[in-house]
Amino acid sequence: MKGYEKYTRNYFLPPTPCFEWTKKDYIDKAPVWCSVDLRDGNQALIEPMGLEEKIEFFTLLVKLGFKEIEVGFPAASETEFKFCRELIERKLIPDDVTLQVLTQAREHIIKKTFEAVKGAPNAIVHVYNSTSVEQREQVFKKSKEEVKEIAVFGAKLLKELAEKDGGNIRFEYSPESFHNTEVEYAVEVCNAVLDVWQPTADKKPVINIPSTVETAMPHVFASQIEYVSKNLKYRDNVVLSLHPHNDRGCGIACAELGLLAGADRIEGTLFGNGERTGNLDILTTAMNLFANGVDPELDFSDMSTIAETYERLTKMTVSMRQPYAGELVFTAFSGSHQDAIAKGMTFMEEGKSGNKWMVPYLPIDPKDVGRTYDSDVIRINSQSGRGGVNYVLKNNYGINIPDGMRGEVGYLMKDVSDKNHAELSAEDIKKIFDDTYINCSDTFEIPECHFRQEDGIMAIVTMKIMKDGELHVVEAKGNGRLDAVSNAIKQFMNIDYTLDEYSEQALSKRSSSSAMAYVAVSGADGKAVWGVGTNTDIINASIDALVNSVNRLIKKENA
Repeated sequence: MKGYEKYTRNYFLPPTPCFEWTKKDYIDKAPVWCSVDLRDGNQALIEPMGLEEKIEFFTLLVKLGFKEIEVGFPAASETEFKFCRELIERKLIPDDVTLQVLTQAREHIIKKTFEAVKGAPNAIVHVYNSTSVEQREQVFKKSKEEVKEIAVFGAKLLKELAEKDGGNIRFEYSPESFHNTEVEYAVEVCNAVLDVWQPTADKKPVINIPSTVETAMPHVFASQIEYVSKNLKYRDNVVLSLHPHNDRGCGIACAELGLLAGADRIEGTLFGNGERTGNLDILTTAMNLFANGVDPELDFSDMSTIAETYERLTKMTVSMRQPYAGELVFTAFSGSHQDAIAKGMTFMEEGKSGNKWMVPYLPIDPKDVGRTYDSDVIRINSQSGRGGVNYVLKNNYGINIPDGMRGEVGYLMKDVSDKNHAELSAEDIKKIFDDTYINCSDTFEIPECHFRQEDGIMAIVTMKIMKDGELHVVEAKGNGRLDAVSNAIKQFMNIDYTLDEYSEQALSKRSSSSAMAYVAVSGADGKAVWGVGTNTDIINASIDALVNSVNRLIKKENA
């Protein structure tokens, strides 16, 4: 691909290597989460949310468990200012939730921002200025010292106004475009800001590191964050926050490695909405913790409702393959995957996992996010196999096909799906199964049977056979009831076959019948032909299964 020569690695490594984070293999606790859906996410929408939509979204975020929510850039527009005031004046902010607002390090903007948050139970005023080489040289045309003075000016004004306001206001500072800033210089600016604020244990400011445009690989970002964490002043009294963007598609990786490297807090949005390629996806990051056995301290147990609300309010779409939330993320179409999942579910049901989730291909239990096994986990198309089809029949209708029959049923469903170029629903599968194996007494049927024993013979049957609209009475002997019926069929129909396999099962309460029987017979070619019967009486179910299998055999041999 032409043109690559004009690009260079546009990031800065720390002056000293920082790789202590590589010795950790997992994150052992949830970070402080800050949603920026209503600011960073909203500004990236084609059609930004209206006032009531933003209030509904804010309510959703509170319900999910967010304790810090950035609601906007109040000085940017009257709409943003009004939204902030509505939340405060309508008392929509719980006492344990902190309102966060963004401002540039400019006097009139900062003052307007303080007007917006007046009366909030808790607030963070988040001030920023860009520190990158590109912005210094091309946009501001200022030296490093001059750019640092912009940050210090903003920090001083925040402190002055907060002291006058008297409210519960904390501070946050971001060196925007951190990736494109010399790491040691970014730390220098942050420390200059902290010198103004003089952090204390009971009122910790936030130093937020934004990968405004993601240009470095995740391990580079982690090394940068470790350097920042080690070199920030007042570190014990500072909350180190990350605001990863997703330009390289590595936002989540950067966040996770950044947490290993010493960060305490994460800013991002639900489903990763944001400018260009978006922000960090908080939902996925939190669920990754959950999947590793760590409480994310956010509640995503009703994922479908969250996705529906998000799509309705933002007019954005949650991809069918979106981790944890997409329509198809727990769904297996592949036959081998379906078979492994079905066996894993059985393993769990039998209590062999020690109460731990251990199902192949499913990193978490779909029920933990409000999904169901019946309609979400295994779905059938032309790529599916025997295990998947049996799983659908078993979980929806209580039908547990014998092993010897599963291959045939699986191929039957695959063939129908392939010819129709369509997925098969559970209802489709049940209808095909019934039409093929149960509703197939085309040549003859047995409406009535009576059994008795004589002279040590195990069973004598007197039965009625309906063929071509006429009713016939036939009698035969056998080693058992089903054998006697089979002999009567052979005698009357003048047919020879071998009864190869018989099995039965009790059906669940979901079925109107209480028993199901499966019978396989074979003709001259030795290939099994299956029939199925259902009835409240297992003997009658067995007879129906035999009748259906022989009818299918006759049809096959006459084809």
